[in-house]
Amino acid sequence: MKFSKHTFEILKNFSNINSNILIKPGNTISTITPAKNVMAEAEVEEDFDVEFGVWDLSKFLGTISLFENPDFDFTEKYVLVQSVTGSCVKYYYSEPSLLTVPERKLEMPEAVITFNLPESIFNEILRAASVLQLPDLAIRSNNGAIVAVALDKNEPTSNDYSIELGMNYTDAEFDFHFKIENMKFVPGDYIVDITEKIVSKFTNVTKKVDYWVALEASSSYTA
Repeated sequence: MKFSKHTFEILKNFSNINSNILIKPGNTISTITPAKNVMAEAEVEEDFDVEFGVWDLSKFLGTISLFENPDFDFTEKYVLVQSVTGSCVKYYYSEPSLLTVPERKLEMPEAVITFNLPESIFNEILRAASVLQLPDLAIRSNNGAIVAVALDKNEPTSNDYSIELGMNYTDAEFDFHFKIENMKFVPGDYIVDITEKIVSKFTNVTKKVDYWVALEASSSYTA
């Protein structure tokens, strides 16, 4: 078996969410943060035959980078990563009970707000937050519009950066809060669904990957 470019991209991204991972039989890969406030799931081209756990995903990817276009032979206890020249690494699986994994598929409640988040706008928000050293992102209703605001919600006099995302076609007033550090997504355009409380979903438009991000307790919504 060989890994596609998409699979490498997914695994590299997931290593930013959780340092370990458990890949189960099939073509779906999922992960969750140790705090269980961010979950991600992706569909890949490969169809895995065995369950295998990786304790240090970054180290595993670094090991793979030693080879050019390697083959993967998944056995019961280890995966053999082998180059065309014959050099190889025997990488043993981690015990699943030691890993932080999603316990079940998340049932997304009905969304109260849905909008498009283009990659260009999201990158603009992230750059502004980095330059201004702002840890939070608010999605707010504002005079009939949906607005994204990078800010420090614990410091009322801090600088902030705002950009309009589209029209608010509901009569609802809302102020949903996220930690920017929880928004480590594969690049691309997203459809965003936000529920009245607890959770949001970010769906990549072109790549088969979804993220569920918990809302901060300071979020508010009034229908």
